[in-house]
Amino acid sequence: MAKVAVVGAGLMGVGIAHAFASAGHDVRLVDVSSEQLAKAEKTVAGILADGVRLGKADEASATAALARFSTSESLTDSAMGADLLVETVSENLTIKTEVVRKAEAVMAPTGLIATNTSALSVTEIAAACQDPSRVIGMHFFNPVQKMKLVELVRGLATTDAAVARCRDYVAQLGKTAIVVNETPGLTTSRMSAMAGNEAMWMLQEGAATAEDIDTALRLGFNHPMGPLELGDLTGWDTRLSVLHYLHSTLGDKFRPCPLIIKMVKAGRYGRKVGWGVYRYENGLRVPGSGLRGSQL
Repeated sequence: MAKVAVVGAGLMGVGIAHAFASAGHDVRLVDVSSEQLAKAEKTVAGILADGVRLGKADEASATAALARFSTSESLTDSAMGADLLVETVSENLTIKTEVVRKAEAVMAPTGLIATNTSALSVTEIAAACQDPSRVIGMHFFNPVQKMKLVELVRGLATTDAAVARCRDYVAQLGKTAIVVNETPGLTTSRMSAMAGNEAMWMLQEGAATAEDIDTALRLGFNHPMGPLELGDLTGWDTRLSVLHYLHSTLGDKFRPCPLIIKMVKAGRYGRKVGWGVYRYENGLRVPGSGLRGSQL
């Protein structure tokens, strides 16, 4: 099996690392924060334990997966000889290009570099590498252990061989890959950003309560989660960053709703801080806590 380095111990990075370890790969999760890495270790152990409890995995396979998972604060040590590197750092082009540039210098000569970006240009990220042909977008969805889709994004230089190898990795994870030619927002991020932005415009205008807007999408369109609930889960800081990029590349239809900007300035990023459109206690949404037009 492959040696995999996952860079960024946030929600997505932890889920991706768990998925590869569960599929039999040796995984090193990298982050500059020892605190984040400690949380990640507990989270991965918890996901594996839940799988055993729910009958989705046996004790032996969970123990083996945990043994294949490790953490490090050193990008260079973790990427050394890696067959695949998946970066999941913040949606900032400068940070992402610095990660892939450093990683390429020590990875296996045939190693693939994948970016989990949901909106930025794979081509621009790949331009930081000596060999941009081995750079590809590998966009996972949250929560990784439950979501079956992975978008594979071709940059200008991405080869057919790189796409084929990534398809194999996705299949090993028990997920389904679609291939997208690079375009701002890909497919899902572009549609999700527009739906979430429009939902916030409706909330700001007082068209309906947050709860009713989310209920409309869940029951009217059979979505598993409403757009405001999803924004809280994704993080409105992340959503705003994506909207700014889409606005600059695709025009005014993606202009961020002022309510999103206001919430981000107030630090109300969503579930990860316990407060977004809804309030959260112990990771659970507080009933009746959604924003209403009269509160804005």
